[in-house]
Amino acid sequence: MDFSNKIVWITGASSGIGKALALELSNKNARLILSSRKQSDLESVKSSCKQPENVKIVTLDLEKLDTLEAKTNEAIQAFGTVDILVNNGGISQRSLAAETSLDVDRRIMDINYLGTVALTKYLIPYFQSQKSGHFVVTTSIVGKIGTPLRSSYAASKHALHGFFDSLRAELFKDHIAVTLICPGFVKTNISLNALTGDGSPQEKMDTATNNGIEPTRFAKLMARAIAKKKEEVYIAGAKEKLGVYVKRFFPKLLSIMIRKLSVT
Repeated sequence: MDFSNKIVWITGASSGIGKALALELSNKNARLILSSRKQSDLESVKSSCKQPENVKIVTLDLEKLDTLEAKTNEAIQAFGTVDILVNNGGISQRSLAAETSLDVDRRIMDINYLGTVALTKYLIPYFQSQKSGHFVVTTSIVGKIGTPLRSSYAASKHALHGFFDSLRAELFKDHIAVTLICPGFVKTNISLNALTGDGSPQEKMDTATNNGIEPTRFAKLMARAIAKKKEEVYIAGAKEKLGVYVKRFFPKLLSIMIRKLSVT
């Protein structure tokens, strides 16, 4: 795919993977719609883009489900159409399941799963009417493998795989693509903002996250996967990728390996 003049709507675009992807696609002459809760951060990303005049901002909060239909309409009106929706917004978790309140479980599912599904559902009729479109979803290796301290986060990412695998089959006849991007550790602020059991942010960088793939490198690989309309891609270190295949072929062995991971 040539991204020139393609209109790409990116959620979670104010930092991390979303910001890096926005800069990468701007360099490829895409026209961008950037979304997150933070107007000032989005303005900063816009000003850093190659062609700021080809960038529009639509602020939104994935947790406010009743606002997302109007936000979808606003995004469509920004350039008159949308070619690709990159569902990248979300929040992580660092707490034991037994010590995590149901309010935190609910919030993570609302943001990571229901918010993403809502935007997607509101855009489906538009994609169907134009007989084209592409849904891209940032899930996680944890969407394939549950690990300690991430039970709710893993559940939300597993749910995305179930929904979008089903959706891909349903929309194939309408020439609408679905790409699931599964990151391993990426050097972003995701662990700093991760929710603990009582809902407060962790405010600490995980060692593995700090040693993860640089967002600029990740964005180049992600853009390549989007261009090729890959169905599911693992952008991760060797150990994380290996875990996916051990899970598939030797699930009991993976269970033993997972139990040995640190939970402190």
